[in-house]
Amino acid sequence: MSKHPKIYSAEEKSAILQEGIAGNVTQTCRKYGISPTTYYHWRDKFDVGGIDGLKAQKSVINPELHRLQKENERLKRLLAEKELIISVKGELLKKTSIRMNSVVRSPAQ
Repeated sequence: MSKHPKIYSAEEKSAILQEGIAGNVTQTCRKYGISPTTYYHWRDKFDVGGIDGLKAQKSVINPELHRLQKENERLKRLLAEKELIISVKGELLKKTSIRMNSVVRSPAQ
């Protein structure tokens, strides 16, 4: 097995689909080293969009969107840290007030 799977062109995918339709899908998948799931995924794309549906579509992420996503992640981490600090301080204040109350209530000597 190779580490990198083969990338098929839209024409190659179409030919593989035609071969699968004409013969046995399982044998066709084995011949080309693809899973049946991949075959049926390609078939569904072909049914919807024809040969254009099989073309590789690169997902282009807008640089501004990417920057905003990173900023959002940073702010979420910062908020989580602040909430943790507030929670810890609250717990410490509860313990301190309980100790103070017990000292005040104890009889004076």
